[in-house]
Amino acid sequence: MKVTVIGTGYVGLVTGVCLSEMGNHVVCLDVDEGKIAVLNAGGLPIHEPGLGEMMRRNVAAGRLQFTNDIVAAVHHGTLQFISVGTPPDEDGSADLQYVLAAASGIGRHMTDYKVIVDKSTVPVGTADRVRAAVQEVLAERGVSIDFAVVSNPEFLKEGAAVEDFMRPDRIIIGADDERARLLMRAIYAPFSRNREKLLLMDTRSAELTKYAANAMLATRISFMNELARLAERVGADIERVRLGIGSDPRIGSHFLYAGTGYGGSCFPKDLKALVRTGHAFGIDLRVLAAVEAVNETQKRVLVEKVVFRFGEELQSRRFAVWGLAFKPDTDDMREAPSRVIVNELLRRGATVCAYDPVAMDEARRVFGDRPGLSFATHQAEALRDADALLIVTEWREFKSPDFEQMRALLKQPLIFDGRNLFDPALVRSLGIEYCAIGHGVSLPALGTATDDVKGNGCGWASGSGPSLARLP
Repeated sequence: MKVTVIGTGYVGLVTGVCLSEMGNHVVCLDVDEGKIAVLNAGGLPIHEPGLGEMMRRNVAAGRLQFTNDIVAAVHHGTLQFISVGTPPDEDGSADLQYVLAAASGIGRHMTDYKVIVDKSTVPVGTADRVRAAVQEVLAERGVSIDFAVVSNPEFLKEGAAVEDFMRPDRIIIGADDERARLLMRAIYAPFSRNREKLLLMDTRSAELTKYAANAMLATRISFMNELARLAERVGADIERVRLGIGSDPRIGSHFLYAGTGYGGSCFPKDLKALVRTGHAFGIDLRVLAAVEAVNETQKRVLVEKVVFRFGEELQSRRFAVWGLAFKPDTDDMREAPSRVIVNELLRRGATVCAYDPVAMDEARRVFGDRPGLSFATHQAEALRDADALLIVTEWREFKSPDFEQMRALLKQPLIFDGRNLFDPALVRSLGIEYCAIGHGVSLPALGTATDDVKGNGCGWASGSGPSLARLP
């Protein structure tokens, strides 16, 4: 099939490359000439495991092209995937200007039947607005050409997007036009050969399904983070709680990990847009508003623990930070907890040396030339002469560090683990102070159950707390 993908950002590029991998002839369109030049030279504007090799293979085979020629791109594909950005507007709603501009561009240049596929994450009712935008341009041209608008939301995880696209657990198709449904079935048939994965519905249900899925996942994360704060107070271990509730098949084990909060390009933006949609229709989505509030609080929890340990003023302190991307296997730092953590440490006068396996260039772009902030070329380099290590992203290479080297390089052996990577008993047995998320202390064993001890989850009764290796 001939396919056009409008937008070569994260979703558009993965969609175009993976569809070409299945034998389709795909043209990817973008107005950014610099990005098209990078792609035509074999480069990638994003970091996504496996995507570059697949892209170059299909370009060489002649199945994948990149262009900024909108006329040629619209003429090429019967299926026109709109995969442009929908950034949050000032009021939190999704900004649809790029989606509607793409729709108008299709209407301006189409000469035969097209299926216009909304692949971007868009609010309920966007398919109707896309349809109206195309009809308006066709009316201006004085022509009547059949077309259909389909909602086909993406469910890609950054860092595993190629796998998610090639082996989807479900494919949502929102369409009212039978011809469009047949074409969508045909394009996705190779992805669901072992079992039927297509779920057909109306466009508005498909649009809401995407938002509902992200809202549910974000809710689980904030739920566990709120329970983690309670676990620290009552002397429970959130990791044990996670295993206990995750073994219930009605709940499951996914997205039950306490940490420093969620980030990225999807959850924060989509929750704001969904809450705004509720307001527009007179519905106060109070659960989702609470999810957002908990997440913003959680991004500051690690710094709260640092302040409790060292005091409010951190001018004489140096901290190592491992992990800057919002999650492993990506260089995406949009809404990343690391941005809040690093900025707050710098605001309090500390110096920070940060390391991330992939996101260093993005970090330099995000933070700029900030006094007190430096970047290490290796994770061990960041540790040298630091008062403590803060772990913010759960990269695989951080999960089995050389603890002896860590003790030697750190000014004092102290870890603030925002992702609960290590066994507390093991780390403390090595003489390293260890402060994680949701790991309460056995209060009767401590002998003094002060509010401070109950509240920090690290077992320190004062700002210069004892080594956790010596605690019961």
